[in-house]
Amino acid sequence: MSHEALGLFEARVEKALANPTLKTAIERTTGTAREKRAAAVAEWPDFAKARDLGRRIKDHVVQNLDYYLTEFERNALASGAKVHWATSANEACRIVLDICRAREAKSVTWSKSMLGEEIGLPQALDESGIRRVETDLAEHIVQLAGDRPSHIIWPALHRTREEVSALFRTHHQRPPNNDDVATMVASARRELRQRFLDADVGISGANFLIADTGGVCVVTNEGNAELTTTLPRVHIVTAGIEKLAPSMQHVMVLLRLLVRSATGADITQYTTFHRGPKRPGDPDGPEEFHIVLIDNGRTEMLAGGLADMLRCLRCGACMNHCVVFRQIGGHAYGGVYPGPMGAVLTPALDGLKEARDLAHACTLNGSCQEVCPVDIPLPTLLRGWREKSWREGLEPRTTRSALGLWAFGARHPFLYRIGAAVAVRAMRRFSRNGWIKSLPLAKGWTQYRDFPKPAARTFMEELSARQRGRHI
Repeated sequence: MSHEALGLFEARVEKALANPTLKTAIERTTGTAREKRAAAVAEWPDFAKARDLGRRIKDHVVQNLDYYLTEFERNALASGAKVHWATSANEACRIVLDICRAREAKSVTWSKSMLGEEIGLPQALDESGIRRVETDLAEHIVQLAGDRPSHIIWPALHRTREEVSALFRTHHQRPPNNDDVATMVASARRELRQRFLDADVGISGANFLIADTGGVCVVTNEGNAELTTTLPRVHIVTAGIEKLAPSMQHVMVLLRLLVRSATGADITQYTTFHRGPKRPGDPDGPEEFHIVLIDNGRTEMLAGGLADMLRCLRCGACMNHCVVFRQIGGHAYGGVYPGPMGAVLTPALDGLKEARDLAHACTLNGSCQEVCPVDIPLPTLLRGWREKSWREGLEPRTTRSALGLWAFGARHPFLYRIGAAVAVRAMRRFSRNGWIKSLPLAKGWTQYRDFPKPAARTFMEELSARQRGRHI
C-alpha cells in the first residue's frame, strides 16, 4: 500500500471531527459546488437524457475495452506518439522514470493527476532525485505543506485561505503580503513561471483518450496543464485504460456531463486536445509524446463485479453531496480517492482487508448516485463490499456478536419488542432538554453530536395504541 494504514480509519475520523476549521474549509467549497451544479442541471432540460447517454457510452467502452484499446494504440502510434503498457503501479512508475532518465531529466512539471497519485508517481520521482514541481495551484499548496490531496477536484479543499497565505509567506521567494486571493495567486504565478520554462519533462493525466484519433483530452481551470505539456521537450501522459471514448462526438457528451457535475460551469476554461509530438512547422509542443496506459487492477474490477465503477468521470460530485465526506474530509478515508467513489475504489486497489472500514463510512442515503453524471450505483457497490467483508470474516468480533444478538431478537418478535421498549425508556433517562449528550455503549454517536431524545413509546407500542383506539 502507498499510504498509511487504512486500518486507522476511526482515529483519522476522530481527528477530523475534532477540527472545526476543517468543516469550515470543506463547506466553503462543497457548498458552492452543490449550488452551482444544481443551477447548471436546472438550466439543462435534457440533462437526464444526456446522463443516460453518458452511461451507455461508458458501458459500451468497458464492454469492448480490448477493441478500443487496440484502436487507440494504432491511431496514437500513427500520430507519432509512443505507447507504453503497464499492468501495475510499480511498472507504470518504472516506465515514467526510465523515460526521464533516458533524457537526463533533472526537473519535471506535473499537472494534477489522480492516477499519478494512485500509482505513487510523485513519491517515485522524489525518491529518484528528479525535482517535481506541482503546477496546479491547489497541488502546489499541498506540495508546500508536505500534504496529500483531500479532494479529486480541489486537492487543497482542507486548507483555509488564511492557512495558504501563511504557507506562501514561508516558502515563496516573493510572498504575498496578505490573504487576498488575487495577491496569493500572483505570488504563486511568480514562483512557478520559471519552473515551467526550466522543466525537462512535463507529466499530465488524461480526462479522455479518443480511440478513433489516438488523441488525448485534458481539462483544467488554470492553464497550468497547457504550460506543462507544451514547453518541455518531452510530454508523458499517464492514463487508466478505462478513460477511452470512441470518438470526439462521444467525448463532447461526456465533457458536458463532467464539467457541470464538477464545477457547475458550461465548459472548463481550458479544454485541450493533444495528438502526437510537435510536427515540422509547429511553433511549439514537445519533441516526444509518450502515453502510458495503466491497468492497476481495472481488469480485475471488470471481472469482479465492479464494471459500473469504471464509468467514473472523476468529477467529485459524489463527495460534494456526501454527508459523511462533508464532516470528515478526504484525508480521513486514508487512500488516494476519498468520498463514496473512494470507498468503492480503495478496497479494489488496496485490498478489502485494509479498507473494509470505508464501506461503512456511508449512510446509504443515495445522494451520491443521484448526482453521479453517469449513474454509478455507489450505494449498491458499497453494500457489496459490506457483504463480502462479512462473508470473509473481516468484521470485528464485537460487530459480529452484536449483529448476531440483534438477529436473534429480530427472529423473536416478543423479545424484540420487550428489548426495544426497555431501551427507549432507558435512553430517555439520559436526555436533557430533548437531547442526549452522552450514552453508554454509544460513544461513536454522542462524542461529536447530540442524540435526539426518543419518543415515549416505541413504534409498535404507538401502532398498537392507535389500533386499539380505532376499535373502541
